[in-house]
Amino acid sequence: MYRDEFLNKKISDRIANQSVRSLRILESMMDFSSNDYLGIATQNLLSDRELDFLWNAGAKGSRLLSGNYPLIETVEKQIALFHSADAGLIFNAGYDANIGLLASVPQKGDTILYDQLSHASLRDGIRLSFAQSFSFLHNNLEDLERLLKKATGNIFIVTESVFSMDGDMIDLPLMVELAEKYQAHIIVDEAHATGIIGEKGEGLVQSKGYQQKIFARIHTFGKALGCHGAIVLGSTLLRNYLVNYARPFIYSTALPPSSIAAVQKSYALFPTFTEQRNHLNNLIQYFQSANCGFQILPSITPIQIVLIPGNEAVRNIATALQAEKFDIRAILYPTVPKNTERLRITLHAFNTMKELTVLLALLNQLSK
Repeated sequence: MYRDEFLNKKISDRIANQSVRSLRILESMMDFSSNDYLGIATQNLLSDRELDFLWNAGAKGSRLLSGNYPLIETVEKQIALFHSADAGLIFNAGYDANIGLLASVPQKGDTILYDQLSHASLRDGIRLSFAQSFSFLHNNLEDLERLLKKATGNIFIVTESVFSMDGDMIDLPLMVELAEKYQAHIIVDEAHATGIIGEKGEGLVQSKGYQQKIFARIHTFGKALGCHGAIVLGSTLLRNYLVNYARPFIYSTALPPSSIAAVQKSYALFPTFTEQRNHLNNLIQYFQSANCGFQILPSITPIQIVLIPGNEAVRNIATALQAEKFDIRAILYPTVPKNTERLRITLHAFNTMKELTVLLALLNQLSK
């Protein structure tokens, strides 16, 4: 056996504070956990003979070598057109897109200001950058302006449109106003807004009409779209820059044609899901108006947060709900700050009002 006992200390630390992670498969349960908000993946809506035919066809290399092909460039242009952007560049995942963008664009002497609750992929990209970086209090534009007054070089404001662990949204108009005042560039991760926010699921930035005032938008395909991958949207110059400097793009084998064909089909499908988004909104309003015995954070998105402080306490509630066939997971420290541990309940277009009523009754019962 290989001598890797030195890894035990860090694992033991996780066990001691009841935050150790493990992989599990929960079958035959009601999904209140996944990011498949519109049910595209759950209902297998992207399956067809064309995708089956392409399934075994790999891209064969990175796009700068042998991995570029007409379909991927066509889909990039189609997505950019849908989102009213000049150009887009597809990455293998949202994580890759965020690291590629943030590690390559800001330079030494520049300043990155990021929301303190920004996703790990954004923060990891910032860490790889040579720019100085500072976090501002979550959704606190006064704190952001305090930092903007001291920032040097090219200034980048990094945020999510819908925050993945709280379900709340940024005040985009005021943020744009601040950015223009201090000549800063805004980068918005639209991962949890894509397919959900806006009349056609176009995302928060576009639904507010600010697409021409944002330096870069990241739309991921692995959540409401039911696919895999992501795209960075911006100017043609930004696209060319990323092709030359974004290391996750340069040094990764491209997504295969089957993945890109699925993305193309999803973009043709989800804008038509008006009824599904309306049903989601009804579920959201019902959940927000309920008294479940625990604190519910305000959210008008499918991400609904029930605060249950303490890793052991929230894990016990999640286990009890899973015993009743509800697939709901506990979000533990250190993923979220200590004493803000929670249930992250995601609502979907395929969840029923009856299921939600039963869930809320169970939560109320478990709170006593």
